[in-house]
Amino acid sequence: SRVVIVSVSLLAQLAILAVMLFRFEQLYPVLYVLSLILNTVIIVSLINRKSDPAYKIAWIIPLTAVPVFGGLLYVIIGSNKLSDNQKKKMSSIATRSMEVLQGDSSVLDELAEKDPLSGVQSRYICDWAYAPVHKGTGVEYLPMGEVKFTRMLEELEKAKHYIFLEYFIIEQGVMWNAIHDILVRKAEEGVEVRLLYDDVGCIMTLPDRYDRQLEKEGIKASRFSPFVPVLTSRLNNRDHRKICVIDGHTAFTGGINLADEYINGYVKHGHWKDTAILLKGEAVWNLTVMFLSMWDYVRGCDEDFRQFHPSVHQEEPVFDDGYVQPFADSPLDNEPVGANVYLNMIGKASRYVYITTPYLILSDEMINALINAAKGGVDVRIITPHVPDKRYVHAVTRANYEELVLGGVKIYEYTPGFIHAKSFVADDKWGVVGTINLDYRSLYLHFECATWLCGCSCIPKIREDFLATQALSSEVTADDCRKAPLYKRFFRAFMRLFAPLM
Repeated sequence: SRVVIVSVSLLAQLAILAVMLFRFEQLYPVLYVLSLILNTVIIVSLINRKSDPAYKIAWIIPLTAVPVFGGLLYVIIGSNKLSDNQKKKMSSIATRSMEVLQGDSSVLDELAEKDPLSGVQSRYICDWAYAPVHKGTGVEYLPMGEVKFTRMLEELEKAKHYIFLEYFIIEQGVMWNAIHDILVRKAEEGVEVRLLYDDVGCIMTLPDRYDRQLEKEGIKASRFSPFVPVLTSRLNNRDHRKICVIDGHTAFTGGINLADEYINGYVKHGHWKDTAILLKGEAVWNLTVMFLSMWDYVRGCDEDFRQFHPSVHQEEPVFDDGYVQPFADSPLDNEPVGANVYLNMIGKASRYVYITTPYLILSDEMINALINAAKGGVDVRIITPHVPDKRYVHAVTRANYEELVLGGVKIYEYTPGFIHAKSFVADDKWGVVGTINLDYRSLYLHFECATWLCGCSCIPKIREDFLATQALSSEVTADDCRKAPLYKRFFRAFMRLFAPLM
């Protein structure tokens, strides 16, 4: 299978590196000196690089502990740079996206005048994620994968002009087969259907070159960063977004991929809890441009984005439901938009911040923000999974519990199974629903998206859903953390050192 071939290839490359080092044993003193020089250059570069301190520490340890192999490994997979050609392509698309995403500044001005705190957050997203804030948008919160699946089928059936899909994971089964049937039928009816999926995300769930099969069925399909079984830093940057756009005026996003565990079609890690959001109206434009930017980059095409604006096919205006601002986060601009949106929300909350996340792999900055908010009297609560999908990652999640709990943050584990939702809600005023996990890869390495909400009618529903989920969860106490066996606590602490590389 493809997975076996890839695994054997990567292991072979590691073995070749080891053999090369062994064969050059007589030259070891020279290699050691050269490695020290290389590693010194790398460490100086790392220290002066604009990135999370935890990421720097995670690399400095192997660079100093095993200098010859550590330096070589960093050169191969540690850097996070595109080729000059890729940078040129991506920058040109980003520039064009900024041009078409010039929103109505009067909406931002109105929000800032009405609520200065909200205006500050919205202006940051507008200026640094190049994503304008919108009114004229209906918002529907979808508290489970099953709900999203039902609503998505209903909206796909209404498509008359085009359907855009961008997903990290697609797996053949009840969910994808039902969606696939509609896509094929719509393509036969003349609806333009485009599908973009991450090749690594689907490496174990789809046949190799599944995009070719879809093309034969009338669906335009592409793979983001096709996986090549070679050790390279290209493995770091994945397309983790989940976007569905229909006729430019209807869109879905959130944590839910197109696979059966997300709708509890089968039990994978206990009961699977996830969330999504449905938008109708002006704010869909942001998600449309996100998709088109990535599509044009992958396909190497150049098209007029404005032909897909909501106003082209939207039959009637949508009633205002607060301020809605979908935004993207890219690892290529050195601006951690997702992390900063979360930090701003935590810092601005005066009554409560409720968070659901599958992973709790936090920087010191995020930990301090959560604890400072709790010490200031803000009710800070976080729900994480009780049943993990990755045991080593869950160990790092639990390694953060004690410090947070002692700082006044309330931690709950979802006893029935796995939490995959990525949502924030604060003060019945603000909410974020999207794809951005609280871990280093999501915050700094992957292409992500989310929707910031202000004053929308669905925000109390996000809070109610959180409280209903909390009722099914068990609270983690400081005693629970201390009762863990010594070997578990040591393992968690050790794994925490390398959390940014997971």
